[in-house]
Amino acid sequence: MVGRWKANQDSSKGLIERLKEDMISELPDSLICQILYHLPTHDAVRTSVLSTRWRNLWLWVPSLELASCEFPDFNAFVSFSDRVLDSNRVSRIHRIKLDIYENKGSVDETSFLKSWIDSAVKHKIQHLDVSCPPEFYYEMPRSLFICETLVSLKLFQVNVVNAEFVSLPCLKTMYLEDNRYPDETTCGRLVSSCPVLEDLKIDIAWNDTKGYRVCSRSLKRLTLVRVSPFKFDSVSGVVIDAPLLCTLSINDHASESFRVDSLESNAKLYISLLFGLRNYDEASITSRRNKIGCFLSGISSVREMIICPRTFKVIYEFSKLEPLPQFGCMSRLYVTLCLSNLEWLSTFLESCPNLKSLTLDWNGNSKKMRIEEMSQISFSSVPECLLTSLEFVDIKSTILGYAVEMEVLRYFLENSTILKKLDLCLHYHAIQDDFVKKLLKVPRRSSTCQVVVVGLEKTLENMSSLSLTGLSN
Repeated sequence: MVGRWKANQDSSKGLIERLKEDMISELPDSLICQILYHLPTHDAVRTSVLSTRWRNLWLWVPSLELASCEFPDFNAFVSFSDRVLDSNRVSRIHRIKLDIYENKGSVDETSFLKSWIDSAVKHKIQHLDVSCPPEFYYEMPRSLFICETLVSLKLFQVNVVNAEFVSLPCLKTMYLEDNRYPDETTCGRLVSSCPVLEDLKIDIAWNDTKGYRVCSRSLKRLTLVRVSPFKFDSVSGVVIDAPLLCTLSINDHASESFRVDSLESNAKLYISLLFGLRNYDEASITSRRNKIGCFLSGISSVREMIICPRTFKVIYEFSKLEPLPQFGCMSRLYVTLCLSNLEWLSTFLESCPNLKSLTLDWNGNSKKMRIEEMSQISFSSVPECLLTSLEFVDIKSTILGYAVEMEVLRYFLENSTILKKLDLCLHYHAIQDDFVKKLLKVPRRSSTCQVVVVGLEKTLENMSSLSLTGLSN
């Protein structure tokens, strides 16, 4: 009896195990392919040895991720990729990500990548991401630039050929980083040949001194990066002509000129732009005077602007040579400044008559100033925006309790007629030194102004009796 019971138990366990083994195999092909989609490509291919049922299922997986570093050598990587990117592959390929690291094999440096991309185009690729080692700069085949199904293209450290004909009718996203272009027109032609392009990033190689032109009737978001540790004798400029552009991010320390011919009114702009300058004396600024003025005029319709410290210095020094253009549409401004340079702010605010929200950050600069400099600040004027439009001021820097910080807060509280809210963050030293009590005595020109201590969720009026127990640095 006991033996029979044990035999039945073993039989039941075996049946359960067999059912568990077959549960996935019993699923429809489409669902199995969805499971394989979430596996690394080399693992998905390995399922082909499970049974005849699984032999060709991986060929229907629409996404491939291939990285040469995951293989014992480069030849093995190429051999495996040749298999999964065979031109006779069964299904479409929606997405491919290729990470090619150093080539230490004996493979022809130009043939294998061309055949893979040709196969991808044949199988109606939609998303392609290619990253190559800098010492090789593999050349992209011409078939890539006439792909009718491509929606997203990301190229890192490749050679972009000067194709006579470019047609990418479905491309909406393109990231071009540290690539090589044969001349100044290649990149511009590539961009202008994408009629529905919306999101573009161009990261220019550090030693590339060519000019760049971005002309697009559909582009909405553009990020351009051009930084170099070296100073070149001459670096050609950048021209942007994109009437629908609503977000523009510039981090360019090398280009001697940057011209914006058109962008959407009410656009958002981040600028870290130096016009190729290393010094900001009068002679240096004068040498770029026309180019700086042209750029500022081109962006005068922006709605929101974020300015880095060195760019703000360039603008301030330029304002000594000629008046700044009016930024009549700008309602939000984020400025980072050295604490000793805060008095420059009023000069720029005079060009922002309709500003509603101002964010200031001067973190990391107070230690560089001598104690006697901490109270030496004076604002040259009271801009129109303080009298008619400014409603919100946000001080991102932690207030340490210096006299110059008090002067900045006093400037806004005493002169802003419709200010609704001033946010600040107090260091515990500032509370211990009676900074709060002194600030409470500052008259507020706006009867609706509320000073909020961020982080403590307290208004200034409630701070006078606040216990310091538990306050952190």
